[in-house]
Amino acid sequence: MPATKAKALVPDLIVMDAEPAADADALDRLALWALRRYAPVVAADPPNGLVIDTTGADHLHGGEQAMLADLVARCGSAGLAARAAIADTWGAAHAVARFVRRPTSLVLSGGISTALADLPIAALRLPHEIVDSLRVLGFERIGEVMALPRAPLTLRFGPELGRRLDQALGQLAEPIDPLRQPDAIEVRRAFGEPISAAETIAQYIGKLVEGLCRELEAKGQGARRLDLLLHRVDNRIEAIRIGTALPVRDAKRLTRLLCDRIEKIDPGFGIELMRLAAPLAEPLFAKQTISSLIEEPEVEISGLIDTLSNRVGEEHLYRFAPVASDVPERSVRRVAPAAPNVGESWPDHWPRPARLLPLPEPIEALALLPDHPPASFTWRGIRRRVRRADGPERVFGEWWKRDAELEAVRDYFQVEDDGGERFWIYRAGDGEDAATGSHRWFLHGIFG
Repeated sequence: MPATKAKALVPDLIVMDAEPAADADALDRLALWALRRYAPVVAADPPNGLVIDTTGADHLHGGEQAMLADLVARCGSAGLAARAAIADTWGAAHAVARFVRRPTSLVLSGGISTALADLPIAALRLPHEIVDSLRVLGFERIGEVMALPRAPLTLRFGPELGRRLDQALGQLAEPIDPLRQPDAIEVRRAFGEPISAAETIAQYIGKLVEGLCRELEAKGQGARRLDLLLHRVDNRIEAIRIGTALPVRDAKRLTRLLCDRIEKIDPGFGIELMRLAAPLAEPLFAKQTISSLIEEPEVEISGLIDTLSNRVGEEHLYRFAPVASDVPERSVRRVAPAAPNVGESWPDHWPRPARLLPLPEPIEALALLPDHPPASFTWRGIRRRVRRADGPERVFGEWWKRDAELEAVRDYFQVEDDGGERFWIYRAGDGEDAATGSHRWFLHGIFG
């Protein structure tokens, strides 16, 4: 409607001039961000979307559903309202993402027809004239159009309607023209005759990696992420993405990581072009190794970390690091396996259990207050008699974080039962003042 009419209906309406060129540039920048973070095949889908081929990369993010949730959450944190969908075809994913109100949707393989049936015809990316004409004829949903004979539709509306239906249903290929990172280090190999054998693919992967490592060395960088794109003769692209915990330019190691995923490649009728790019690279300089008869050499485990993370996903591989906090459940956090130490350490004056429960579990205990350990306690329906005990170790609340912890106290005890099992239990409160806690008992950890 005209802007004057809109302002008459909504007095506080804010009207701004459209900037199509700036919007297109912003969408390209968003696509470049997705290329670096999520998958090697990404393209802008104007005017307001991205298309991403997640094949070969979703395992690095904990699976398709986890990747979708992370994508939407990161867009939201940047102030962008987003919806995302994964389907077997670009057309189906486009339709579901825009016309299903859930933030994330996952269309199971083989379920495209069912997912599209109840969506409006506009979800097929058709010109407005065709959509309006179909509505005049009484058609509102894609399922109604799919049930019609194809010949009369083509005769009346031309080939566009049938083409979009076939693309959405996976009966007609719709290749993605991937965005290329302008500053990425890249090498490529074209073939006069298409290749398809796994051994041949592995051979040329090795050659590409050697060339890429030479480029990285010339720039003093190491790869943190590699994208292998294999262009098939049918205009489809197969992609493999691997990541590393630290910058790497060891050709043998990178080749092994890429070749471990060859079984995921479908060469189709042959591959005519292979491209290997490093969308994420960091400075890497040679280190001088000093031999010492006294100091033990540092164990290098980054290769093991890379192998595991590319098999099970980066999200599933982590280590625990200490946090400066006296409250046990706050004194630990998950970090990347190769993350540098920050200088914090756990208290060493009292031993800590090898296993800390996610949340302290309440127990029934019999003890003399205020400072005696329990003579017995019942946990998960099993009564245990305490044979040995040590404590208490008093832990105070962090009053600077919450007012409720101003007077909070916990008294921790290490106890051993008749069976030789050792537990870490505590009493909420100092055993005398009710303001310091409920004086209930909890089990927080298990030793050994």
